[in-house]
Amino acid sequence: MEYVQSPEKLTIAFRARGLKVTPQRQLIFRLLAGNDRHPSADVLFATASSAMPGISLRTIYQTLTDLTSMGELRALDVGSGATRFDPNIDDHHHVICDNCGDVRDVYVSGVESLQVVNGAGADAEAHGIFEIHRTQVVFRGTCSLCRSAR
Repeated sequence: MEYVQSPEKLTIAFRARGLKVTPQRQLIFRLLAGNDRHPSADVLFATASSAMPGISLRTIYQTLTDLTSMGELRALDVGSGATRFDPNIDDHHHVICDNCGDVRDVYVSGVESLQVVNGAGADAEAHGIFEIHRTQVVFRGTCSLCRSAR
């Protein structure tokens, strides 16, 4: 898994792009490094606020936007309303618990051989209907914690 760069490398990357590196941004870098929980901006804000009272939600959003545009983070819409952020920039897929909303990374073999067909059953890409750039598979179900809580 290729998680977001270390806080030190992100600091260098931000400065190379002429972006300010503040103590607030360095905190966000630390919170994202190795984070496999796919946090939302609100979750990051709550965690950052406890470590650094006074940090603004705007700073969280701007830093996440910058990291996403730099390719250091992926924004995910998992259907929960809030965008989640994935520090794992490796090619991977996700499992989502329909009960608690937990999102986890999974690796799926054979995805490259999937064929997209249109409503008539014809290969959508071969017929010029759609050009596939990337595939993302999402599995929905119930996580082990929710299953054991029943």
